[in-house]
Order: sequence, then C-alpha cells, then structure tokens
Amino acid sequence: MSKRQKIIIVGPGFPYRNGPAIYLTYLCNSLKNDFDVELINYTLLYPSFLFPGKTQYDESKSVLAFDNKRMLNSINPLSWKSTANYINKQNPDIVVFDWWHPFFGPCQAGIAMFLNAKLKKKVLYITENVISHEANKVDKSLTKLALRNAKCFLALSESVKNHLQTMFDKKIFRSELPIYNFYTQSAEGTSGAKTSFGFNANDTVFLFFGLVRKYKGLDLLLEAFSNICKTRQDIKLLVVGEFYVEEKQFTDIIAAHNIADKVILENRFVQNEEVGRYFEAADAVVLPYRSATQSGVLNVAYNFLKPAIVTNVGELGSLVAENVTGVVADTPTVADIEKAMLKLLQLKDAGTPFNTQIRKYVEDNNEFKNVNNVFADIIAYLNN
Repeated sequence: MSKRQKIIIVGPGFPYRNGPAIYLTYLCNSLKNDFDVELINYTLLYPSFLFPGKTQYDESKSVLAFDNKRMLNSINPLSWKSTANYINKQNPDIVVFDWWHPFFGPCQAGIAMFLNAKLKKKVLYITENVISHEANKVDKSLTKLALRNAKCFLALSESVKNHLQTMFDKKIFRSELPIYNFYTQSAEGTSGAKTSFGFNANDTVFLFFGLVRKYKGLDLLLEAFSNICKTRQDIKLLVVGEFYVEEKQFTDIIAAHNIADKVILENRFVQNEEVGRYFEAADAVVLPYRSATQSGVLNVAYNFLKPAIVTNVGELGSLVAENVTGVVADTPTVADIEKAMLKLLQLKDAGTPFNTQIRKYVEDNNEFKNVNNVFADIIAYLNN
C-alpha cells in the first residue's frame, strides 16, 4: 500500500470563529479521507486592539473542529521561522496557505521565505478573496507580498480566478465553498421559530445574517424593506450579526421609517447551536451586498433549503438560480433590492416549492464534493 501524500495547511481553525476557520475545517475533514492532512493554526490571530468584534473565539457548545497544531503567531517573526522549520522537517507534498486578509501578508510571506528550496516550489494559495472588500493601497501591497510566493492558486470563485489572472501568470485551479450542513434544524419548526420571535406564523420573514460591515449593504436592505412595508403588512425582518460598523446608522433608518415593530435587530455573534432557529424562522435570506466574491451565508441558507435574494456582484448572481433557488437583484441599489424582494414574495405566494428545488440544485451543483480530486491534480502539477 502506497504512502499517503501529506498536505500541510496554514490557516485558522478552532477555537477561532471566523469564516476561513469554518471553511478549512470542512476542507480538512474532506481531504483526510485520501491524504495525510495537518492544519497549522495560530496561537495569536489578531492582536486584540485590531479586532473589531467582542471575541475572536468560538464559544459555541456545539463545536465544528479539526485537530490542529497551534504554533503560529501572526505578529511574531520568530514563530514564522519556527513554523517554517517545522514544515521543512515534515517534508509535505504540498504547503497550503489560506488567504483572506492582507494583515497576514507579512506572516505568510515570512513563513514562505524560510521554507527550503524544495518546498518553495510546492506552495498553493487558497483564495476566497484576493483583495479585501475594503482594501487600501497598503492592503494591496501586503497582498502581493504574500501571494507572489504561490506556485499556483485554488480560487473559490470564478471572479477571484479572473482577478488572479490580472495579477499573476500562474496556474489557477477551481473549487467552491461547501454547503455548510453542520448546523442543525430547529426543533421548533418554521412556525414555532417564527412565533418564538413574536412574529405571526403566516408572516413572511426575511433574514439578514452575518457580520455587519459597510460592503454588506444592510442600509440598502432596510430602505428597500421599509418601502415594501407600505403595501405589505405581513412581512418582517430579522437582522442578526455582530456589527463591525456603528449600529446607530441602521437604527436611525428604522426609526425614520417607523418600522421598529417589523424589525428585530440582534447585534451579536450567533453560536453554532442557535443558527438553526434563525434560518428556520426565515422564508428567505437576503444578501444585499455592495461587493462580494461568494458568501458562506448563502451556503448556510441552502443547507436549510431557504431561498436567497442576492445582488449580482462578484460570484453571487451565478450561485442563485433565478426563480429556483431565489432571486437576483440586478444591482446593489435600493430599487433593485426592493424589486427582487417583491418578486420573492410573489413566488412564495404562488406556492413555489423552493425546498424541493434547492435540494436538487445543491445535489447537482455541489462542486466542493470534488475537492479531493482537485487537490490530487494540484499535487501532481506541483511535483511534475
């Protein structure tokens, strides 16, 4: 029996709570079926004074995890060298860096610098984004500092692949985010979940879920929702996620349009075991983003068989089948988001079987299920 090829991945895992940690956990748990996989995690991710939220750690009782080795300090060059020395000793078939924010440019570039000559030729970068949604000139420089060390890339969307092609003349492989099926259904069911929030069982509930940042377009959603409220009394809005921007700008919109009785706003990070309750209560999930590549929130919605309303930015529009798994707003504007929400209401009122349609769509379009084959191709390419 031949020895299994070894993959070392450098990136966040449990106990960190962010999107990359969730993605890497799914990835590692898939790859371990065919490869010897090791995840090198951080002892320090962000210094506390740079982190905008309340905590960087996952405080859930229900944990999504993969065994990992915590040895990397994002701001300590000595740990960069010791991490590289450890990787050199392990002599993996591929070294994988997960890229999601320019802050980690010096750290990842430092590790790459200390890799031996053989392993420098076996560096893969996984890119969910290339340049962050709120990037400045320094961010762009730090991104190039790190990504220039890649011998090839794994892009998680077509838009990211296209962006990489404008920056580098290097091989780019493709994959997708997984369907995030770790989160369980609420025992309350849809009607029970709705009434637990004080809604009526026959209300149509829209859900905005996830961290609130400027590019997420919550202000656009609130304006569009307030317009629809003028003619529809049976709609409600759940806004759930930790605010990384000033909350007052959104409460001011709610107050100005007198829709406080129709909006529930929860400024907090939701633990894993609570996620199901929010998605069960929703009739549709809204992603009114001003910019995006793709979104893990969409894949959580699909797990719960909930249709999505997305703006046609980045990869989002291509990940929603019109009238089948949701509705695509042509542009990230109040008018187009309102139009998309009204269309979703019409489809729901007409009895569109979204749950059946989404289940089939996921079965037919789950590209993540092929990720092990993609990694086999990547390793063959790097060792050719």
